[in-house]
Amino acid sequence: MKQLRGFKYRFYPTDSQRLELAQTFGCTRFVYNWALALRTNSYYQDKVSLSYTDTSNALTKLKKDPEKPWLKAVSAVPLQQGLRHLNTAFGNFFKGKTKYPRFKKKANRQSAHYAPNAFKWLDGKLTLAKMDKPLKIRWSKYFDGEPKQVIVSKDPSNRYFVSFLVKEELQRWQPATEEIGIDLGIKDVVVASNGFASGNPKHYQKYQARLKTLQRRLAKKKKGSNNRYKARLSVAKLHAKIADCRKDFLHKLSTKLVSESQAIYTETLAVKNLMANHKLAKAIADCGWSEFLRQLEYKANWHDRKIGAIDRWFPSTKRCHPCGYIVDKLPLSVREWICPSCNSLNLRDYNSSLNILAVGQTVFACGLSSGGDVSLTDLAILG
Repeated sequence: MKQLRGFKYRFYPTDSQRLELAQTFGCTRFVYNWALALRTNSYYQDKVSLSYTDTSNALTKLKKDPEKPWLKAVSAVPLQQGLRHLNTAFGNFFKGKTKYPRFKKKANRQSAHYAPNAFKWLDGKLTLAKMDKPLKIRWSKYFDGEPKQVIVSKDPSNRYFVSFLVKEELQRWQPATEEIGIDLGIKDVVVASNGFASGNPKHYQKYQARLKTLQRRLAKKKKGSNNRYKARLSVAKLHAKIADCRKDFLHKLSTKLVSESQAIYTETLAVKNLMANHKLAKAIADCGWSEFLRQLEYKANWHDRKIGAIDRWFPSTKRCHPCGYIVDKLPLSVREWICPSCNSLNLRDYNSSLNILAVGQTVFACGLSSGGDVSLTDLAILG
């Protein structure tokens, strides 16, 4: 089966390529911010909503401005793609998925999107438009097929990356027989119904003291000075290290669960609401639940696994799995409890994963079948 997949590699540009990329990043960022301001002012001042076509026509006129000749010095494709990304951002905003689009900053991640007509792929070498030499890419894994699109980016720690979107043949994993329910937590990022507990490496906490020192040094540097730039770079590099460690852990964890299980049932978490608890917000953010669930979903789709989430209001933690008794309150500090009804000892996270598995199997089976009895609890979950 052929599947669109993304491959990301680090590359090391030459001095001339670094200059050309800086010009491309700057022009792309300028066009994005200019179009965002144009669409915002048009709506609030003239009560007219502009589309992608309107901003594209306005960009053609803008490039003819004699005061902005540098817009013609870079490839036109990343500029047009920037307008498309802005249009997508507005679409997500109107659908209620994200907040209102924000202006891009020079100190944040920079990127440029290249369509097939703006790069050359020959003998495993990538040459971007307006460049004479191919990029020096550090290949950690090779892929088959022709790239559909290429995204070149630079993170705040001054590392350059290139991402390829390739449609290639995907070797699916062998079917598994086990079905599991997983409970997401802080002590263990994942506790599964088969007894597996992932632990929590707590990457941010590990480097928190060092990060605090570097941020204090940054705060004391004079704005605009070279010393402040170097201090900001040190902070960015440490943040990048923490993010890389967390992503590596989550990828290994999600791959293990998907490869060993045919069906995975999870709880539905409102992570944004949980982050409102300032006592737990830092620990929750360090777990990366949203990223982990995203990885589970696409890997399950790739390898023909089933993944489902139960209703967010189902009391999986407070419900005794052996007898079904539900306690009124169960503070977060209580890690194990004895059921008042059947006197069974329940480990908090493991008991929750068992409930998630049982409810997930029941509800999804009833939802897919035409017959069978469904309890009131199951009907509430389905609704």
